[in-house]
Amino acid sequence: MLKMSDNSTLAATARPTISVRFVMTGLLLVILLAAVEQTIVAVSLPAIAAELHGMNLVAWVVAAYLIGATVATPIYGKLSDIYGRKATMTSAISLFLLASVACALAQTMPQLIAFRLLQGLGGGGLISVAQATIADVISLRDRGKYQAYISAVWLVASTGGPVAGGYLTQHLSWHWIFWVNLPIGIVALIVMRSSLRHLSINPVMHSIDYIGAILFASGISSVLIALTRIGQGAPVRDSRIIFLLTGGVLTVTVFIWHARRVSEPIIPLRMFRNRTVFICCVAQFLGYFQMLSMLVLIPLRLQMVSGVAPEIASFRLLPLTLAVPCGAFVAGRLMSVTGRYKPSQLGGAVIVTLAATGLAFVDPERIAYMAVAMVILGLGIGLQFPTSMVATQNAVPRSQTGAATALASFSRMLGGAIGVSVLTSLLIAFLRNLMPPVATGTVDVNTMLSTFHSIGLGTNGAVLRDAAEIAFRNVFVIGAAVSLISPLLILRVPEHQLRGNAETAVPAE
Repeated sequence: MLKMSDNSTLAATARPTISVRFVMTGLLLVILLAAVEQTIVAVSLPAIAAELHGMNLVAWVVAAYLIGATVATPIYGKLSDIYGRKATMTSAISLFLLASVACALAQTMPQLIAFRLLQGLGGGGLISVAQATIADVISLRDRGKYQAYISAVWLVASTGGPVAGGYLTQHLSWHWIFWVNLPIGIVALIVMRSSLRHLSINPVMHSIDYIGAILFASGISSVLIALTRIGQGAPVRDSRIIFLLTGGVLTVTVFIWHARRVSEPIIPLRMFRNRTVFICCVAQFLGYFQMLSMLVLIPLRLQMVSGVAPEIASFRLLPLTLAVPCGAFVAGRLMSVTGRYKPSQLGGAVIVTLAATGLAFVDPERIAYMAVAMVILGLGIGLQFPTSMVATQNAVPRSQTGAATALASFSRMLGGAIGVSVLTSLLIAFLRNLMPPVATGTVDVNTMLSTFHSIGLGTNGAVLRDAAEIAFRNVFVIGAAVSLISPLLILRVPEHQLRGNAETAVPAE
């Protein structure tokens, strides 16, 4: 039996019948399940809203899942360090599949939103625990080689998810975008449990910080709900928004105070004292801040400024969605060959800032230029994700791999949620200030933002188009300015040689 560390919660027994390839098959199916869920739903929102009579709530179908997953992600990381990857992953997949069935059977919009929140609570563990398990069975130096497979999964999800969602919705019904999770999830569960059956729990007693988990979940949920409402057009001075923000911030403050006083907090804040972990989490936050906000803002820009139909606007996002996994693949291969992560990480951060700035000034009607700018942006974002994750895992003891991985995943999701909310809120403010009175009377900006790209506004005259383009340009420039923080911080990341094959827990073929 190979001990991963003295304090590790997992131990692995290496047998000839178990290979990295078999382990990776199960983990990639889990990642596919989570990745498809992030791309398949959006295209079905109009059909969902029409059948359940809830156009004013349709944005919460996406937001509820994102909030649930964001809150649950770091908690799963700690639990996987305590109870083992297999048990925690089994629980996450089971909850995700049960919630998928509930979503498929939902009869009202509030029911669907509640079940999507539950689905997010399960989905929050899929990618983070899968990444932590990969860290258990593959050395950091060799992990770059397997990034190709992970990138391929995201590539399939990015391109196939929207297509599958549209096909299922058109030829069957929107309910099938949730039913389709069952065969993938069941196969993933069987393969994953079989491939990880030799990972056992090390008999070391641990305590679970239930109070900390409750404080963290309630505080972050309140803040995210408030930010989501603001991003959908709710006024910042609304009493409910103020209550949620104030209560959330206070609760998070209490959580931080509590976490510093318990021996095993659900989120080990002391990790942030590690410069590499702190900077890499910030880089993950800013990367997703940029990516998810662009996935929302670019289609809106195309619809408002160029009069492009929603489905065409989504199709024109392909250069961005395809470039991200390609960038991750390149970064993975470079790490495998050189054993270094900082050059790709820093290069990606610089590229994102430059590409985001260029995207702000590209005429959206110049399709080729837009495509090139999105490809460069996607490559830059993709270069940062695997390098930041591997650098984080390399900077902590093996016993904290799950918590560190989940912390990095949480940073991504939190960045995405805040990015969409903040930049769409700024867009609303710019549109209200720039649109002439005659135009503002004919454009329902709040509805447009709350339903994202599922409702297109078309073109309402040259004056409106010009005002909208200025608003989008301002928002894109602000997003680029925020991205500039990342390369400035990454310059301070100390680079250590990636740990090599000696730590591989499962023998490769």
